[in-house]
Amino acid sequence: MIQSAYIHIPFCHHICHYCDFNKVFFKQQPVDEYIEMLISEMRHATAQRKQNMIKTIFIGGGTPTALTAKQLDRLLEGITTELLPTNELIEFAVEANPGELTNEKLHVLKNAGVNRLSIGVQSFNDELLNKIGRVHRREDVFRTINEAQQIGFDNMSIDLMYGLPGQTVEDFTESLEIGFSLNVKHFSAYSLIIEPKTVFYNLMQKGRLSLPPQEQEAQMYEIAIEEMEKHGYAQYEISNYAIPGFESFHNLTYWNNVEYYGFGAGAHGYVDGVRTSNIGPVKKYIDSIKEKGNAYNSEHIVSVNEQMEEEMFLGLRKTAGVNKKRFYEKFAIELDQKFSGKIKKLTEMGLIKDEPEVIKLTHKGKLLGNEVFQEFLLS
Repeated sequence: MIQSAYIHIPFCHHICHYCDFNKVFFKQQPVDEYIEMLISEMRHATAQRKQNMIKTIFIGGGTPTALTAKQLDRLLEGITTELLPTNELIEFAVEANPGELTNEKLHVLKNAGVNRLSIGVQSFNDELLNKIGRVHRREDVFRTINEAQQIGFDNMSIDLMYGLPGQTVEDFTESLEIGFSLNVKHFSAYSLIIEPKTVFYNLMQKGRLSLPPQEQEAQMYEIAIEEMEKHGYAQYEISNYAIPGFESFHNLTYWNNVEYYGFGAGAHGYVDGVRTSNIGPVKKYIDSIKEKGNAYNSEHIVSVNEQMEEEMFLGLRKTAGVNKKRFYEKFAIELDQKFSGKIKKLTEMGLIKDEPEVIKLTHKGKLLGNEVFQEFLLS
């Protein structure tokens, strides 16, 4: 039974220099028609199931808050009709840009039952925000969070980034301290990854992008872990920290390797053992939904062997690690038996801990996570 749904809004008023997600400029886009096709896609996918027991919904982007209040209202009405009603819903989350989340939009979200906001802050240094192509300023963050709290949102997360061009350890530490003063329940702290087809990638190719040295980036990560713990935020995944009880239940769907719907242009889904990705261009997405009710660009049946690999490299992202009993219940084979050579090698390298009930990353393993995950992709 599918318990989670991801919904993609590809529109942005401004494109950030590091972003490689499926997105387009808002102007002159068929936004209203896109919303109707999204609702149609949901209807088509869920009609084939007797009942939906959706527990988590996440609207991401792009920028969902780029929509007008009226458009947001229509989208949320459609979600409520097609994915709900269900008494099972525990988390209804929306990504938001501080500069775009007006009081009116906050009320629309609250009235529709949204109970978690994920706010793209990235930094509290205005000069740095300008450098990475963000248009909000730190005052916008304070205003947005204050208004959201007054309206009754008590479950908010803020995204921060480290390893940014020109960013110092002091800069990042200051952003953390300001973040802690805002009384939010969750933080995501990501290192900058330079992706193809981004402004930063083009600058890097021309030798015009000055990034902090790797040792400094690692230092920022270590500071994040230490400071989060000091302030009562438990690290539960490589890049995520929460006051206990306020973890992102939706994102845990991915890390627990559980199936979920993916709706919208460029969205990925995992349903009935098949991983799907949707067509990216908005117009082509709309045409495909009109024509056949879905917009699959690719469909991949995940073999049992691939499922086991995914269980490892997704599950190891969690500080709780991969549970051996759960692995056996899922695949009818002992984890230690399936991956004995890899576990031995990674344990000897000091990257994982092989405990009686779980396998998890060591502190060193968290710093070199990609090396560990790569190991399980090479089966």
